[in-house]
This record gives sequence, C-alpha cells and structure tokens, in this order.
Amino acid sequence: MPPRLVVGLTGATGAAYAVRLLRRARELGAETHLIATPAGILNAHHELGLDRSALEAESDHAYAPGDVGACIASGSFATAAMVVAPCSMKSLAAIAHGLGDNLLTRAADVTLKERRRLILMVRETPFNLAHLRNMVAVTEMGGICFPPLPAFYHRPETIEEMVNETAERVLELAGLDAAQPRAWTGL
Repeated sequence: MPPRLVVGLTGATGAAYAVRLLRRARELGAETHLIATPAGILNAHHELGLDRSALEAESDHAYAPGDVGACIASGSFATAAMVVAPCSMKSLAAIAHGLGDNLLTRAADVTLKERRRLILMVRETPFNLAHLRNMVAVTEMGGICFPPLPAFYHRPETIEEMVNETAERVLELAGLDAAQPRAWTGL
C-alpha cells in the first residue's frame, strides 16, 4: 500500500506550498488527502488562481472541513504524516489546544494522538508570545513546527525553486524517503 499523506491548507499565505506538496507526493507514489479551509480556498484563488475544484484535483481525495466523520478523522486510518501548509495562527492555536472543531484540526489531533508525524508550516511574522507558546505546545506533543523559510545556499533563481526545495525538505520529514532536498555543500 502506498504511504498516505494528509495535507491541510489554511488561510495563511503560501498556498503554493500545499500545491507543491500534493504534486510531489503524488510523483513519489504517495496517496494524498486534502482538507482546505474556506480561507485556504480563498488564498489558493488569490495567490494561484485555483478554485476549489482545481485545488481538489491536485489530490487523490479531498474533504470538506465540516466532514468530521471522514476516514482521516480516525486513528484506525493509517497515514505516514500530516502537513498543514500553510498553517495559520488560528489553526495552530486550535491544534495546540486540542480543539478538534473541524476536520483539519481533528485530523491533526488524531495524528498527534497516534504518534504520527505532524508538520505545521506556520506562517506569520513577527511571532507574538501566544504564537510562540502554541508552537511550544505542539512541539511538546510531538509535532514539528516548520516555518517555510527559504534556503539560499543552493542559490535559487526563482520563487518556484524556493518553494520546491522547502517542499522536498518537508516531504523528507514526513517520511517519504524518495524526497530529495538539496544537501548543503559549503560555500
């Protein structure tokens, strides 16, 4: 069975990360499951020109945030990892405090309780104390906070190259062994 990757898309800027993760995970043979919040759909439209159906076509399975009875809300549905890309501070707070009030936060809660990999690509700057405390709480529960900060050691020439490199790093963290982030080779 191929590894299953759950991707959440929230209202923070950076919808390109979610789309790249979905496309690349598929290339690597993973089965992808998408949950996009209404604000996430709005951002995908503003930033990438994608409507809900075009965004959902990037995944193997897509769910509405209100579908809390979906398979990904159950610990018996085995997944390799869940990535929230990008992760808004609202979603971070809900996850940090165990509020499974929609499918995205419920799936994240299940990921944590099952001791699976949860990676939150948190998007906000600067961070206030509430943001930092919520990131600490998620980290203490076993999650990974991964602000999508671009790497420049490989001298990217386009935004797409920066997004791709970050996505490869996240997919490697998610346990997709075929992901290929560039190794730092020195200056």
